Amino acid sequence: MLPMMIKIKHLLVLLIFLPFASWSQVHTVTLSGTIKDAKSKTTIPFVNVLLKNAKDSSFVAGGLSNDHGLFSMEGIKSGNYLLAISYVGYTTRIQPVLLGNLSNFQDLGIIELQEDAKALKEVVISGQQQDGLNAKMDKKSFSVAANISQAGGSVLQAMKNLPGVTTTSDGKLELRGSDKVAILIDGKQSAITGFGGQTSLDNIPASAIERIEIINNPSAKFDANGNAGIINIIYKKNKQEGFNGKIGLSAGLGALWQRKENLPGIRPQYQGTPKLNPSLSLNYRKNKVNTFFQGDWLYTQTLNRNEFAERTYDNGEQIQQQVKRNRITTFATAKTGMDWTINANNTFNVSALFNREKITDRGDIPYFNSLNMERLRLWQFLEDEVKYTATASANYSHHFEQPGHQLNASFNYTFHREDEKYFFTNIMPSFTGEDSFKLLSDERVSDLNVDYVRPLKYGRIEGGLKFRSRSIPVNMQFFPGLNSPLDVNAGGWADYKETIPALYGNYVFESNKFELEAGLRLEYVKVDYKVNPGHNTYKSDGYEYTKPYPNLRLAYKLDERNKFSVFYNYRIDRPNEVDIRIFPKYDEPELIKVGNPALRPQFTSSFELGYKNNWDKGNLYTALYHRITDGTITRIATQAPGSTLLYNIFQNAGRSYNSGLELIFQQKLTDWLSLNTNANIYQNTINAFSVENKYPVSVAYSAPRQQLISGNLKVNGAFKLPQKFEAQLTGIYLAPDIIPQGKIDSRFSLDMGIKKDIQKGAGELFLNATDVLNTLRISKRITGNGFQLKSTDYLETQVFRLGYSYKF
Repeated sequence: MLPMMIKIKHLLVLLIFLPFASWSQVHTVTLSGTIKDAKSKTTIPFVNVLLKNAKDSSFVAGGLSNDHGLFSMEGIKSGNYLLAISYVGYTTRIQPVLLGNLSNFQDLGIIELQEDAKALKEVVISGQQQDGLNAKMDKKSFSVAANISQAGGSVLQAMKNLPGVTTTSDGKLELRGSDKVAILIDGKQSAITGFGGQTSLDNIPASAIERIEIINNPSAKFDANGNAGIINIIYKKNKQEGFNGKIGLSAGLGALWQRKENLPGIRPQYQGTPKLNPSLSLNYRKNKVNTFFQGDWLYTQTLNRNEFAERTYDNGEQIQQQVKRNRITTFATAKTGMDWTINANNTFNVSALFNREKITDRGDIPYFNSLNMERLRLWQFLEDEVKYTATASANYSHHFEQPGHQLNASFNYTFHREDEKYFFTNIMPSFTGEDSFKLLSDERVSDLNVDYVRPLKYGRIEGGLKFRSRSIPVNMQFFPGLNSPLDVNAGGWADYKETIPALYGNYVFESNKFELEAGLRLEYVKVDYKVNPGHNTYKSDGYEYTKPYPNLRLAYKLDERNKFSVFYNYRIDRPNEVDIRIFPKYDEPELIKVGNPALRPQFTSSFELGYKNNWDKGNLYTALYHRITDGTITRIATQAPGSTLLYNIFQNAGRSYNSGLELIFQQKLTDWLSLNTNANIYQNTINAFSVENKYPVSVAYSAPRQQLISGNLKVNGAFKLPQKFEAQLTGIYLAPDIIPQGKIDSRFSLDMGIKKDIQKGAGELFLNATDVLNTLRISKRITGNGFQLKSTDYLETQVFRLGYSYKF
């Protein structure tokens, strides 16, 4: 009886004081809704949504709708408000909103915007997604159209201006000092850019791209590969009602003068190299169906490499050499598809992409005795490479009645063919030999994805599955010439097969002060690699494993302008098929590149602390990051005993570290000048390691611990000038950095561009120049077993371009 009396007493006390407790709290509401086009009933992403006080129209909250047209505003006090919704090309909608005290959530449902016929006819749409960091601080998004100084060039050239992104001496991208970056196209891995690797980025026209996203800390919904993060390339696709499109043409010239003359007796360097890029995009939307087509063709001649080097052997012998490569590239892409809005809850789209890339390299590599400049050898080569890619995609989305609650299912199939021929002429004082290779590789990839998202009272849950099947049969034929230095059995066949099923789950919680995102991805990987049984070194190999990949983001909001975030990610970098490909390939006459079937994945734990401060006309983002990698993948060059040949082979080199500080500062200084500055300072460390290069014979290599502090600085100035002129000036400085077995020196370049709107905003003209001062050159030093190499590459970096585009 006594315990029951105590419970009743406690209950009475609670009932007495509960009203006072509720009065002492300020009731807040989360306001949400979905923005749609009134005609097509499709959602509109990135719409401006502002909430104002009904009494004085003072600002209360604001933001953008997400990719699916859904907006949400948290922590709004009860009261009367005005909601203003605006988007370029649509009439601004203002509606009263009453937020009461009975519910913590209020869903306004579907809000439809009407097209502004006058704006569509007389004022050409020029609005674009604002560049910079998103609210979660996990993704940076940048408009390609805003990058005037790189307009008309390739995606790789456009990316070099982005925060944290640098390019290596061999044309790869690095994020915060690491080249282990996953490249996506429209959110998917593609054979054009490589499944797990990087290819063709210097050939994809920037004119085809809408924006580029940098994701340093991906959530569990993304594939686990890419320790440095993800770069997502978003192709253009128009969704306006009716028939519309855009046509463009840009042309340029590079290598207007020689930066350094050739060594004697070789063919001329490319000069006055032409660049040509016509493009066309068409779109037709009527009622529930939207069809689109996009075509791009890029033709370039380039002095792709012009490296002068001095190689010193331990016996005192010195060799003077030059690597000169003239390149012609054609890159044609056609993309088409259809979006069908079945009804308000279901959409279906299909798309297809076809790409043909042809590269022709003609090169000369002379070798001279450094003492008397006697030519010891002349090596000439022709590489004729054609790649075909065909991709078909189908996607179905079901949108439940609750905004943001949806189910997506997609299937993607890719066929990618590499047809390559290599011809090498070895001119020696006493004989001339000719080697040739022919390689044929057919890659087939099937991806099935199912993704589910459900909003919760204070956040959302995400989950899904993915299944990938990938096969790459390769056939390499080798035709050795007179006195070929390579193994006569260097050719053969290999068959690569990869199976990856994966499951993921992600939970998001948000309150007025805290944000939490926690996810887990579980992947099973099985790789089979069958090689020619007659190979003299490597045998059939493969591996399988199951690994969990967690991610965590915790954020604390000091106020509306200041926010801290902590990130943790565990990710993997799987060897690509090319990394384990057993066939030797000439990089240079005396530098042979070979894959390693015994190569295994590297695993990376990443930690980051981020802080963002916003003010009226600018913001500052600061990030401290640290990455620990086990099984670091790198190339190791060793000299074969009794031979001058160096074999460059991928190895797992043990543990490495990457720690740094990134700063991004954006400020609108005046009405006509905006400044965007990015600084990245990092320390790369590679622990001491020992490896064994097995091909063509066993050679041991040991390296001491390497450590170097490096970084880069980028300054972008954007100018709005009279008469609708806009200009951009970009300066980039890259500090010295360590590379496998050596060091690369500092680099600097200055780019500039100007554009003008014409024809009442429907047309646009631009003129730009990269490396205006012609200062960008790549100098490096490499130490191997038995040799040292010092080199400087005077490749083509200065290019002038002129372009025109017209929207209709």
